[in-house]
Amino acid sequence: MDALGTRIAVVTGAGSGIGRAVAVELLRSGWSVALAGRRAERLEETAARAREARAEGPDGPGGGTLCLPTDVARPEDVAGLFAAVRAQFGRLDLLFNNAGTFGPGGVPFEDLPYEAWRHVVGTNLDGAFLCAQAAYRQMKEQDPQGGRIINNGSISAHTPRPASAAYTATKHALTGLTKSLSLDGRPYRIACGQIDIGNAATDMTERMATGALQANGEMAPEPVMDVEDVARTVRHMAELPLEANVQFATVLATAMPYVGRG
Repeated sequence: MDALGTRIAVVTGAGSGIGRAVAVELLRSGWSVALAGRRAERLEETAARAREARAEGPDGPGGGTLCLPTDVARPEDVAGLFAAVRAQFGRLDLLFNNAGTFGPGGVPFEDLPYEAWRHVVGTNLDGAFLCAQAAYRQMKEQDPQGGRIINNGSISAHTPRPASAAYTATKHALTGLTKSLSLDGRPYRIACGQIDIGNAATDMTERMATGALQANGEMAPEPVMDVEDVARTVRHMAELPLEANVQFATVLATAMPYVGRG
């Protein structure tokens, strides 16, 4: 918390989807949030939605926002992001490591261009590493020491969809990063957990309503869940005392084809 008792968060990928929903939920609940994403206009839209939610919501006045255009795959962008947060707020209590990309959909593994592979790895894994490292350094150095990192893993951290090698590989790797951060952060009161999300209703999952490729080669529509349910789960994880941690949480549309044979 800062001198006024406000908790400070960084949310990457805050310009749309899950990142936007989580940022709005935290702001409505009294956090100050640095909104990071590649497109400045989308970040400003998120900030505007947060102001509307604070006006309507029952949970208090909410905190402040800081819109910071950032490409998480660029080390210089990430360094600038966390320097700006430190200058504006003085400390950091939470990183929601959310920025990610699926890459080209439906491309057979043998046809996946190396450039597309590198783009997905750069955003999903390199970006998560860079942001986690910057947050970790700040949380270790600040007084009082400590903070929390929540990584957005995905159901693909457990099991793949067809033709999703790059995305699935990065999400499995993110689980290893989460475990290592949890261990390495113990001496410094840095907690790290992961939320694995399945079929939240966002722009990225609109195609689910008309049909998604299944393991048997068929196209079939899939159920989705309200992204607000994801946002509330992240908020619960974020607001635990640092003596407690949700190591892994799986939040998914109840009837999506994941458990058993679907």
